Amino acid sequence: MGRSRGGFGSKLHVSVDARGLPVELKLTGGQEADATHAGSLLGNHRPQVVIGDKGYDSNRLRAQIASLPAQAVIPPLRHRKKRLSYDHILYKQRNLAERYWAAVKQCRRVATRYDKTEINYLAFVHVASVRHLLSLRDDNRHEYVHTA
Repeated sequence: MGRSRGGFGSKLHVSVDARGLPVELKLTGGQEADATHAGSLLGNHRPQVVIGDKGYDSNRLRAQIASLPAQAVIPPLRHRKKRLSYDHILYKQRNLAERYWAAVKQCRRVATRYDKTEINYLAFVHVASVRHLLSLRDDNRHEYVHTA
């Protein structure tokens, strides 16, 4: 739990794959910037494309992504002197992460953050993620049954 203007809070950071399945989860204090933890979300993975919102725009992260080698699809912040370009069409795939959060937050315990300790909260986020994965598997199984 971190301290911010609104009181105690926390942020959940996630990286998802091309199918919208979670790869890495990280819990940080609410006052910490997104870009400072993006490098650890990449971990040892070798993505071809890294898509993030403006909160992940930093020179250090862009250099790390280039060293993978991968394409950074991150809109630049307004205060940048040199305007950086990004693939607007590919950026639309960021909704995979948003859909993951929408599914996980269906669990009230994740959405309201009743747990007092980091480890308990993060553990239940993992449980909610597994529940989401199982629901996707069930959806696909029914899809195959209907198309056969």
